[in-house]
Amino acid sequence: MSITAVTIRLRVNPAACDGFGYCAELLPEIIDIDEWGYPIVATEPIPPHLLELARRAVRDCPRQALLTERLPPARRT
Repeated sequence: MSITAVTIRLRVNPAACDGFGYCAELLPEIIDIDEWGYPIVATEPIPPHLLELARRAVRDCPRQALLTERLPPARRT
């Protein structure tokens, strides 16, 4: 029997980002900011309990530079 798990991670488009830092205020558990105010996003999948907050951060990004990315399912046996 195999179980598939869908994972989602956060990404930032550095070309679109203006470094407002608003995303880090909304989601400090996953997003840090560098010395210029640009986001540093964790590469790990978003924990399920933070998924709705991550979606809000994506929605509220003033430059629409933040996005969620669905990773291919991991197969476990």
